[in-house]
Amino acid sequence: MIFTLLLAVLALQGQGAQPAQPPPTARLQAPIDLTGYWVSVVTEDWRWRMLTPPKGDYSSLPLNDEGRKVADGWDPAKDEASGNACRAYGGAAIMRVPGRLHITWQDDVTLKIETDAGMQTRLLHFGAAQPPAGDAGWQGYSVATWEIAGAQRGAGGGGGQRGDGAAEAAAGRGRGAPPGPRFGSLKVVTTQLKPGYLRKNGVPYSENAVVTEYFDRHNESNGD
Repeated sequence: MIFTLLLAVLALQGQGAQPAQPPPTARLQAPIDLTGYWVSVVTEDWRWRMLTPPKGDYSSLPLNDEGRKVADGWDPAKDEASGNACRAYGGAAIMRVPGRLHITWQDDVTLKIETDAGMQTRLLHFGAAQPPAGDAGWQGYSVATWEIAGAQRGAGGGGGQRGDGAAEAAAGRGRGAPPGPRFGSLKVVTTQLKPGYLRKNGVPYSENAVVTEYFDRHNESNGD
């Protein structure tokens, strides 16, 4: 009798056990959809972005003496001859170069940005706390995190857990209530960059540059 009872308890325990579920991927956690084709709308710095400024024009940029020296010595023919014609299309500047973008998911934890300006490809890696060791490149290595409204800022590869306020709001909706809308943005930190130009006229950034970006999506009333 005791043996039979133990078997029944074990059987019930086995039925109730659920296999551990993997955490949702960055793609599933996305609070906004950034995929698709995009085109630049230039509403600021037109004379530096739409045209190549003359040598020595580094207005509004906080350069030190060495930076001004490099900018004053800019020689595009020398860049071309040395195989560095892409210096103006590196990761610290490419998103301000007017043109078209194509954003897709390369896989569930990697967003891909392809630009027609400079024919560059950026990969934004979710879930990577630190970039792996490796050689520098024009687009460097980008670590991405979702920053979801009400969540702990920057937590987790896909956005992290809810903060106390969001948890209380969720509880207040009651069990079984439909989830509310999710809002947030994409934070990207890029390192391991080759030295490049912030502007096409040779205004430099070094291999020690750290670029922090925030991507948001805004829907206009006209459908754009």
